[in-house]
Amino acid sequence: MPDPLGGGRDRLHLAFAGLLSGIGDRAGTGMAASPELDSQPAACCSDSGFVMSRRVLVSPDSFKGTFSATEVARAIGRGLEHAGAFADLCPVADGGEGTMEILASALGGTRFHQTVLDPIGRPIRAGFGLLSPDRRRAILDMASASGLGHLAEGERDPWSASTYGTGQLIRAAVDGGAREVIIGVGGSATVDGGRGAIEAIADAGGIGDARLIVLCDVRTTWERCAEIYRPQKGADERTVRRLAGRLDEFAKKLPRDPRGIAMTGAAGGLAGGLWAALDAELVAGAPFVLDAIAFNDRLRSASCVVVGEGRLDLQSMMGKIVGEIGARARAANIPALAAVGRNELPPDAVRSAGLAEVIEARNLRELELAGARVADWLARAAADRLVLWSVTA
Repeated sequence: MPDPLGGGRDRLHLAFAGLLSGIGDRAGTGMAASPELDSQPAACCSDSGFVMSRRVLVSPDSFKGTFSATEVARAIGRGLEHAGAFADLCPVADGGEGTMEILASALGGTRFHQTVLDPIGRPIRAGFGLLSPDRRRAILDMASASGLGHLAEGERDPWSASTYGTGQLIRAAVDGGAREVIIGVGGSATVDGGRGAIEAIADAGGIGDARLIVLCDVRTTWERCAEIYRPQKGADERTVRRLAGRLDEFAKKLPRDPRGIAMTGAAGGLAGGLWAALDAELVAGAPFVLDAIAFNDRLRSASCVVVGEGRLDLQSMMGKIVGEIGARARAANIPALAAVGRNELPPDAVRSAGLAEVIEARNLRELELAGARVADWLARAAADRLVLWSVTA
């Protein structure tokens, strides 16, 4: 395969060889570039503490409905490694679709499947994972039971769609021995306030003393969820008013009032319903997942981090994984770049997000090329540092 950078591999190696040689000379160590650079991730540090190496942390979320986070990470990684960089593949999630896959893969566990009802009452197979070492914790995506992906465009009906299948899946995890159930709640087809899930759990006899943790990918309050997620769930303005009214009435009947509480609107109010009826803990999904997979440790050993998702917009900065990684990268003084299916962020918002560059990539081949472009950016950054040290030496 031709080098997509047109010599980018050589440029990257030369930049780092010069950078390392310059630092060794300044430090009086006599360090020089060696052929080992071709096979080992090099790392060095400037006087300012800026880490510069060939190790790139590749941490995309899924491209919804197109590619999993793992597929995206692998494609970017291929482009990076072909261009001479070292790719540390670390696919991520923020409580939305794919969270179970990320956590189960990172932490280890066993996956199970259960027959449940989809959003419009058809039987389907949905999965959950029991995490190692003792299988006392379970992880599941509500989207596997009650997600938009189960419905054709013409079947989307948020008035009728139910989270009953999610409740069945929660109960299946408890029956499997889980005493703590972690629920990722992105990608829902529903706006029932979790009524269906609560009913399914009650019909099965409850969950005993099991604890529920809901990973939320948004901070939306209960009363605003119908309005905010109207376009993706297929509701017109009249239906939004009806949904909001129904949620308001349901809130009055719950043991706790979810209105006005951050994150209760996630998944059409499923988060708020579980919080109000079953004392679930609502947790921001992005930091939870990143902490669980020891993201910060891997970030500190990288020269830069690549984030990614299907569409980059202002909502990406509001509790989503791109915003969380951007904040952590800034705090660690590590540059962040993004590879996305579509970029809808204005330039000033890109700068505010701390993203050095945003690359659009709509298929796996373009994601490989995006990885090569990141390697090229890294080579230019290394060369710029070399020039700076040469001038100030």
